[in-house]
Amino acid sequence: MEEEQVKPQNDTAFTEDDDDPPTLSSHALAALKEFLQQQQPQPITDQTSQTDGEGSETGEKVALVAEDWRLSQFWYDPLTAETVANEVLALLTNPSSLAVCIACPTLYAYIKKIDPSVNVQLLEYDKRFEQYGSDFTFYDYNKPEDLPGQFKHAFQVVVADPPYLSQECLEKVAQAISFLAIPGKSYLLLLTGDVQKDKAAELLGLHSCGFRPQHSSKLGNEFRLFTNYDPGMRLGGWELEK
Repeated sequence: MEEEQVKPQNDTAFTEDDDDPPTLSSHALAALKEFLQQQQPQPITDQTSQTDGEGSETGEKVALVAEDWRLSQFWYDPLTAETVANEVLALLTNPSSLAVCIACPTLYAYIKKIDPSVNVQLLEYDKRFEQYGSDFTFYDYNKPEDLPGQFKHAFQVVVADPPYLSQECLEKVAQAISFLAIPGKSYLLLLTGDVQKDKAAELLGLHSCGFRPQHSSKLGNEFRLFTNYDPGMRLGGWELEK
């Protein structure tokens, strides 16, 4: 998305009186205030939970910070977040198993809402999520292995949502996944655009599932969920190759 820029309006945004300081018209001033508000840190918002993973309504709310489009942030809708969160919890086979969410804070929030005791890390560039304490680790996708040494090959479940739909971004996120996953044993889940289908298979051996992730902001790009394991009846199962 492109940043909005405040421009002088046609209805004489500035006065031409040399004796008075320049002033904004009411229309331009309102536009300026809106622009400046977008640059400020946004408060935490609530997202109403719709199901408990088994189809029944819960009505509970999950606290999320506002999306920052400058960081390419687009939060999952409640159904998507709950569906993937319940899948992650189902894959954690014992209390000591670890999960990690790469650049998907919505998912982290829902996992902790469903089961506060689960061991899950959030790797994220946005330092607003430092509010999660020791569960937060700063992550820059340009430095895929610039992570704590104890994270290497430590996670049974690795979920990633690359911030950009580019081949270069996916390749670097794949490096981070390989660093974090237990070789030959981890469950991998990737949420990204359908355009990355072939690359996801090439880099990580992933297959697309029938479940279609959705975002609260209703993105135009078709998103998919890819896994390195057959989820069976969950997540709509693996799609058959055409």
